Amino acid sequence: MTSGRPREDFLPTEKDEQGAQASNAGRFLLLLFAANTFNFYDRAIPAIVAEPIKIEFGLSDLQIGVLAAAFTVVYALFGLPLGRLADNRSRARIMGWGIVAWSLLTAASGAAWNYVSLLLMRVGVGIGEASYAPAANSTIADLYPAHKRARAFGLFQLGLPVGLILAYFSVGAITEAFDSWRAPFVLAAIPGLLIAIGFFLVREPRRGASEKVAAPTTAEKVDRPFRRILAVPTMWCLIIAGIGANLAAYSVNTFTVPLFQRYFGVSLTTAAVLTGVVVGITGLIGLLVGGWVSDRAAGRSTGARVMVGAVATLLSVPLTWTALTLGPDATGVFVLLFGAGWLLQYLYYTSAYPAVADVVPPRLRSTATAVFFAAFYLLGGAIGPVIAGALSDSFAATALAAGAGETEAAATGLRQALAVIVPISMAITAVGLFLAASRVGRDNTAMKAAVEAG
Repeated sequence: MTSGRPREDFLPTEKDEQGAQASNAGRFLLLLFAANTFNFYDRAIPAIVAEPIKIEFGLSDLQIGVLAAAFTVVYALFGLPLGRLADNRSRARIMGWGIVAWSLLTAASGAAWNYVSLLLMRVGVGIGEASYAPAANSTIADLYPAHKRARAFGLFQLGLPVGLILAYFSVGAITEAFDSWRAPFVLAAIPGLLIAIGFFLVREPRRGASEKVAAPTTAEKVDRPFRRILAVPTMWCLIIAGIGANLAAYSVNTFTVPLFQRYFGVSLTTAAVLTGVVVGITGLIGLLVGGWVSDRAAGRSTGARVMVGAVATLLSVPLTWTALTLGPDATGVFVLLFGAGWLLQYLYYTSAYPAVADVVPPRLRSTATAVFFAAFYLLGGAIGPVIAGALSDSFAATALAAGAGETEAAATGLRQALAVIVPISMAITAVGLFLAASRVGRDNTAMKAAVEAG
């Protein structure tokens, strides 16, 4: 006969609760990864089919760059209010509705009837995707403590290379199978809508749940949030790094498939697959290894973790520059050299992204991420493809004037443009990360003291 008091072995222990929290964190991180994968899949489609779009609508490289830039500008601008919203409302629902919006508008992109209509559709996709990153980054910071965040962010950011790999390995084949660049846009919407359902069912963590120092649990308004975020020196250093990283990344993602087609003379499908190797497979390795190395470094200090990214991005500069000076018959060597450099630049993500959570209190992390993203997308991601496209057109015109044929001039112009913008941008990233490494320790201590003081 048992007493009315519950037996201790039936009561949940602290170990049980920790296990349940870890399990929920793992499931949530998997959902975030899946959404991030198709975020970048949808984002990559226009770059992969850039040549067919250019031919059908009679576009210049500058107009292709503007197509990428327009998406990035609205993505950055709408991220600010949506980041503030995510600091005060359900992050899971915000992400869910954002995924629904960007998936439907991706499908609508396949119905574009001219350049302007396609531009407007991509602007709409940018608004939908702007809801995701601030809420996702804030959620990860609440799911995992500081010493595990680099790996968590690294796994989350695996959605970037995985999404690119899936896109580069499938979009070219889909385009050729349907004999239309429009088909990939329509098909891409289906998995996004299915993933969105998960965000309406998942339970999100309490804000500040992973902090050793207890954070306030009330939802009271934070005064002057943007001023408080920009008063942190490390944030400015990270923004410099982010501008450089996105100048390079968006130029590379927009123009590498056309580079393989024009300069190395391969088909659309082959060009897409080779780009998938150069910017996708390298990301799988870079983010997995980078997350592990960065967390090991974080065991020594927060500055050591950022220093890992600084050294890695600095090493990427000579590798990418050398690759972009090779001749058109050195396709294999280009893939090896540029791929090695691009692998190293992925360590920027496992160094810079966790550093935002290291210096900003829990109640401001979605907003801080939105500020971080707005700055580096507006001044990096949006400008990069435009500069690359304008430089490509200018170098091509110079080559034409020197007597080169139209095809040769277009190929040479694009290669020269990327040879200028990519190494310089990665050098800017390295400088920003070196500066951040020198400040992040002090700002981390100040953040903890502010949280503890309430």
